[in-house]
Amino acid sequence: MKSFSKFLVSISMLMSFGLAHAEVTPDALVKQTADDVLATLKTDKDVQAGNQKKIYAIAEEKILPNFDFDRVCRMVLGKNWKIATPEQQAGFQKEFRSLLLRTYASALGKYKDQVIQYKPLHAEAGESNVTVKTQIIQPGGQPIGVDYSLFKGESGWKVYDIVIEGVSLVTNYRSQFTNEIRQNGIDSLIKKLTEKNKAAGL
Repeated sequence: MKSFSKFLVSISMLMSFGLAHAEVTPDALVKQTADDVLATLKTDKDVQAGNQKKIYAIAEEKILPNFDFDRVCRMVLGKNWKIATPEQQAGFQKEFRSLLLRTYASALGKYKDQVIQYKPLHAEAGESNVTVKTQIIQPGGQPIGVDYSLFKGESGWKVYDIVIEGVSLVTNYRSQFTNEIRQNGIDSLIKKLTEKNKAAGL
């Protein structure tokens, strides 16, 4: 979906949460760490010059560790996760992680002074599954609604889905991957992801 990809690229550089500290609320963590990333993007000359290695490094350090990849991969593959072998599950996780790294690194390199607005967090005390709602304000463009789904496990808050203008990252990828698996099998999906990641230098 082109519109989904456009929205994802517009905001994904902001998805770098320091979610390891359970005493901090999810919305506070989103704001604190997004502010940190924005400051880096505005001042890092290597990023501004398009240094791909530096951009990958920032995405690797600040974004990917905050995803619950096990949960995301299970949700993305759906029923296909259960029928996949352990080797296929591991191979898919590895290549899907690299896919997200490519996506967010691309977004980091396209930062154009977007601003985030945060909506009040509506969550009950002790709740372990929450949604942080934001809007991305783009110069000369319409605001983009972005909702982050987070789950609190043993290692703290982790992201397992992003919903952009009503379109779920998990649902979007599940649709794409299910079609490929139905037509050619899960090994074909892993192979195609591997080839695209290698072409990007990952």
